[in-house]
Amino acid sequence: MKSDFLLAITQLSAEKNLSKEVVLGAVEAALVSAYRKDNFAASQNIAVKIDPSTGKVTVWAEKTVVEEPTDRRLEISPDEACQFQPEAQLGDVIMVEATPHNAGRIAAQTAKQVILQRLHEAEHSAIFEEYAGKEGDIVSGVVERIEPRQVLVDLGRTEAVMPVAEQVPTERYRSGQRLKVFFLEVARTTRGPLLLVSRSHPNLLRRLFELEIPEVYNGIVEIKSVAREAGFRSKVAVAARQAGIDPVGCCVGLRGIRIQNIVSELNGEKIDVVAWSPDPATFIASALSPAQVVSVRLDEAEQTATVIIPDKQLSLAIGREGQNVRLAVKLTGWRIDIRSASEAEAEGAEAGGLPAAEAAEPPEEAAEVTEPALAGAGEAVPPPALEAPVTPEAVSPEKLKIRFAEDVLPSAPAKAEVKPRKRKKKATPGKDSAQDGIRLKKKRRGTEIHPDEEDYL
Repeated sequence: MKSDFLLAITQLSAEKNLSKEVVLGAVEAALVSAYRKDNFAASQNIAVKIDPSTGKVTVWAEKTVVEEPTDRRLEISPDEACQFQPEAQLGDVIMVEATPHNAGRIAAQTAKQVILQRLHEAEHSAIFEEYAGKEGDIVSGVVERIEPRQVLVDLGRTEAVMPVAEQVPTERYRSGQRLKVFFLEVARTTRGPLLLVSRSHPNLLRRLFELEIPEVYNGIVEIKSVAREAGFRSKVAVAARQAGIDPVGCCVGLRGIRIQNIVSELNGEKIDVVAWSPDPATFIASALSPAQVVSVRLDEAEQTATVIIPDKQLSLAIGREGQNVRLAVKLTGWRIDIRSASEAEAEGAEAGGLPAAEAAEPPEEAAEVTEPALAGAGEAVPPPALEAPVTPEAVSPEKLKIRFAEDVLPSAPAKAEVKPRKRKKKATPGKDSAQDGIRLKKKRRGTEIHPDEEDYL
């Protein structure tokens, strides 16, 4: 049957989520401090051992073998030394069992404080070792407390801190809310390990893609780059590692079910998934979606790209407050200069030495050649056919017949003379129904209505 001491050790290890060996080690270190105060010298080396099966405490002290001991706490005679070590000789230092019968009140209080301190240190070390390997991963927690400059998230064994810089501006946190956060780092402090988490880090979006999309988790689809403005919009560039796989379709899912789960976790943040390409021009054109791109000119020396956009989609390419092009710059790593198609045409015309007005003229008018110029070249230029006078003799009778529509279509019959309709008197309320009844009766009987009677009605 286990003693009360061992039961207390077992219960303490369960509450602190520590192993039994760690708790026993902390108790042994605390008992060393307690026994040294009352029964041993301050500089004496002692050790405490606790039997894990019985809970018996044994104290061992370091003593020197001398012929005639003067200080029993530090010295021991050869006869007594042979009981612990038969081969002990004069001048040897041996460990001798010196368990005190009881400890004083002050020693017990000291042991209690040391035990709590050692347990806290052991717990902090265990937490640090557990979360040191989780840096860069996504963890789930519950909002425990909201402070002006930070939000405390309960991760189970410990609390994590989410500073204002790592919070999303559009999110409102409340106590008890469950969140998925990105684990930034863990640091040792005097108060224990300090854990920093984030909701605005771009890698949070990368980890959510790995959780929701099996192809990304297995490595079939690779996330090349991520650009994010937390709470508003994000762009993700993906590429397939196997032929015949649509990377964008894998990330979006059937009817967008996969991407919708990620959007819901990020509280409605818009996510654009674009296809990555090894060609920078193609990749830049895809990064500016949903806007259509006419052409892309690259300057690899300065890492600058000039993109021509149709006039109607210029605002769509720039985005609200430049958000779309700003995300495209972060996604591609190129500096992007957006020009409208009309502006590019005007600049091209000025570069060619022509005014913008002449460059905008239709090509037929710009390529017009006069008659003297052709004559000077030795070619006979006949007068234009449209400028020749047209006489009635030059037109055949057949053409005259089909010149007017009335010659082709059959003649319409003459319109019958339309007599002016008599203007009826304005009907008065209650009288229309009686007049209609008289007419209906006359019609059924086959009797004609007399003109005088019609005027009367």
